[in-house]
Amino acid sequence: MFKNFFKKKADNDPSIQIPLEGKIISIEDVPDPVFSQKMMGDGFAIQPVNGTVVSPAEGEVISVFPTKHAVTLKDVFGREILIHVGIETVNLKGEGFTSFVKDGQKVKKGQKLLEVDFDFIKGKVPSIVTPVVFTNLKENEKVVISENSVTIV
Repeated sequence: MFKNFFKKKADNDPSIQIPLEGKIISIEDVPDPVFSQKMMGDGFAIQPVNGTVVSPAEGEVISVFPTKHAVTLKDVFGREILIHVGIETVNLKGEGFTSFVKDGQKVKKGQKLLEVDFDFIKGKVPSIVTPVVFTNLKENEKVVISENSVTIV
């Protein structure tokens, strides 16, 4: 009688697109305790192989940092997602980064957010590992990583 009552809508996809091409690594392996100890939240990280950063979900840009090294989004489920390109990249003062979005802008999953010149920044920062952190997960939610996607359960 109620078999369709709990059916998910087709556009209600909780999976997160990987925002950068590269190898997914555990957040605990990020070479910065702020991320590896999950002080900002749970997530994952990417060892990038190219410099195109795309939106991991449909939502809105909350903040593009003035130095363009990080972007915070709020997806359609209310989850806040911080993409922090590299470690200590704030010190580059925007050099090597190009932003394609602005605060308050609506974005689609896969839309280009940033372009990063990793060849330029590699020797200037401790690491180009890029943490992706969910800063406001509920107490019972956790990050599940698969080969091609990330889902919050």
